[in-house]
Amino acid sequence: MQAIILDTETHTLNGLPIEIAYAPIQIEQGKLSLEREQIFDQLYSIGDEKISYASMAVHHILESDLVGQPNFSTFTLPTETSYIIGHNIDYDIQTIQKCGVDTTNIKAICTLALARLVWPTAEAHNISALIYQISKGSEKARNMLKGAHRADADIILTANILMHIIHHLNIQTIEELFAASEDARIPRSINFGKHRGTAISALPADYVKWLLKQDDLDPYLRKALENSAIITL
Repeated sequence: MQAIILDTETHTLNGLPIEIAYAPIQIEQGKLSLEREQIFDQLYSIGDEKISYASMAVHHILESDLVGQPNFSTFTLPTETSYIIGHNIDYDIQTIQKCGVDTTNIKAICTLALARLVWPTAEAHNISALIYQISKGSEKARNMLKGAHRADADIILTANILMHIIHHLNIQTIEELFAASEDARIPRSINFGKHRGTAISALPADYVKWLLKQDDLDPYLRKALENSAIITL
């Protein structure tokens, strides 16, 4: 069993991976450990596809950087990976699936969902804003963030946020962290449509029934709605 923090950069939104980085981590007795020398960081070529300028403006990876790099389809996860941790981790998992990676048995841990649980009143929950908040706007945070939005740098920044999440929630093991993430990902209110902002428990029964019939419903929203329906019954 292995847990890694994973981050990807793509050639466009929901596109192909042009950089993938990960680092194995351990959580023992509430302490997070990550060794920088174990960070994997690789650029990947994507054939004739072009990097969008919008994506380029975020990660600053140029097409010339990808010349001579291995094709993205060659990426594989480290052996015995069981947990993958990341900020909005579903995006990164969907990205590595494009490489042909089988993620069927992977347990995803989302630091974005956990951050929203730990700091519900934060002005923003993106990595950079959280680092500034945790450090109270320090110069050290500014220096740390100079490399943000590149996969290898975001690994370290995510680990820093995760360390504070573990402390706030008194997490002792990776299993406890996964359970906390799963709970944090279940919405307490609806965030779209005419009932936007309404608590799940307060939604009209007919609306709940209609949502549950939708095939593309987010699985965590489905879980919240099913629990609400059971309580209603």
